[in-house]
Amino acid sequence: MKVLHTSDWHLGHSLYNYDRSPEQQSFLQQLTRIVAEEKPDVMVVSGDIYHYSTPSAATQKMYTEGMLEVHKACPKMTIVVAAGNHDSSSKLEIDSSLWQHFGVKVVGNIERNGEEVNLEKHIIEVKDAEGRPKGYIVAVPHVYPQNFPMLDADTPREERQSRFFQALLDETEKLNREELPVVLMAHLTVEGSDRTGHDESIGGIETVSLRDMGQGYDYLALGHIHCPQDIKGSNHRARYCGTPLPVSFDETYPHSVSIVELDSHHEPQIRTVGIENPMPLVTLPREPLPFEEALQLLEEYPAEKQAYIRLNVLIDTYLAPDCNERAANAAKDKACKYCYIKSNRKKQTADNGTQHLSIQEIQEMSPLDIAKLYYREAEGEDMDEELCGLMNDVLRQVKEKR
Repeated sequence: MKVLHTSDWHLGHSLYNYDRSPEQQSFLQQLTRIVAEEKPDVMVVSGDIYHYSTPSAATQKMYTEGMLEVHKACPKMTIVVAAGNHDSSSKLEIDSSLWQHFGVKVVGNIERNGEEVNLEKHIIEVKDAEGRPKGYIVAVPHVYPQNFPMLDADTPREERQSRFFQALLDETEKLNREELPVVLMAHLTVEGSDRTGHDESIGGIETVSLRDMGQGYDYLALGHIHCPQDIKGSNHRARYCGTPLPVSFDETYPHSVSIVELDSHHEPQIRTVGIENPMPLVTLPREPLPFEEALQLLEEYPAEKQAYIRLNVLIDTYLAPDCNERAANAAKDKACKYCYIKSNRKKQTADNGTQHLSIQEIQEMSPLDIAKLYYREAEGEDMDEELCGLMNDVLRQVKEKR
C-alpha cells in the first residue's frame, strides 16, 4: 500500500498580520501535482488542517477547492482527514457525508452511541482502482488524554488513551483477515520527539510513550510536531511528516510530505517530497549583529526577492525607539516583508543573580516560559513536568474561554 502522509497545514495562518493564503494555495497546488505523479492508494492528513478553530470563509473555500483538485488528480485514491488540536472537530465533520462522495473520510471526534463507543468510525478500508482491499487506516483525532472514553468499567483513568488505541487495533485485526498493512493516525506528542521550533504554549506539552500507542500497526502517521522525523526506537514505523510550510522563523528545517510504501510486517520504505515556499522566512543575519549592521543587510537585500524578514540583533542595553520604523522603511520598496526584530541581549544579572529581561524579550516569551523562569528564580530549581502540565492546562482553558 502506498501512502502519502501529510499534516499540520495550518490553513489560515497569518504571519505578523501578513496574509499567507498565496503560500498556502501554492502548497495545495504542489500537493495536487505530487498526488498526480505518485498516485498513492491513500493520503492521510494527520490533523491541524486549519490554524484557527473558526477559519474564515475564504480559508474554508481554499481548503474545499484544494481537496477537490487533489481528488481529481487521483480519483481512486482514498483520503483520510483527522482533526488536530487547532481544528474544531464538530465543524470539520459538518460536511463529512458529502465528502464521502469524493473518497474523503473525515474523523473529527470520538462518537458514542449511548454507552458504546463507535470504533468502526475510526477504521477505514483502503481499496485499489479495481476495488480490491489494500490495507486499513485507523484514524484517531486529537483528544486530550483525560477525555478519552472509558471502554471498560475497570479502566484506570491514566490508561484510557492507551486502551483506546489498542482496542482500535484489535478491532482492525479482526477485520484484516488477509494481513494487509495497517496505518494508525494520531495527533499528539510522542516522548523523545524533536520539538525544534514548536511552541509548547500552543496545543499542550502532554507526551505519550510510543509503547502506549499499542501494537498491531505497520506505520504510525503522526501529526502535531512540525519537525519531520522518524521516532527513535520505532524501526521507522512511527513518523512525523512535519508541516509543509513553516509556521514560525524557528522552523528552519526542510518542509515536505512523506511517501510511505508498506508491505505487511516489513519495514516501511519512506522518502520525502519537498515543498517549495514562494515566500520563505529569512533571519538576517543568522548570528546576531549590532542593529546598524543587521539593518545594512536588510537594505542590501535584493529588491525583487520575496521573503519574510526578521532582524537578528545583538544589544547591550536596549533598542532605540525608532529601530522598527527604520527597518520597515528599509523594506518599504522591496518584495520582502519585514516582520520584527529578534533581540539578543548579552546576559546580564543583578547582584543577587536575577537575570534582567527587556520588555521586548518578555513579550517574545510564552506564558509557560515566563512561569518556568519565575519558578526557577523563586524555588532555585526547574519546574517539574507534572507542574508544567498543570500550568499548560490552565493556559489552554484560559485560551478556550477567550
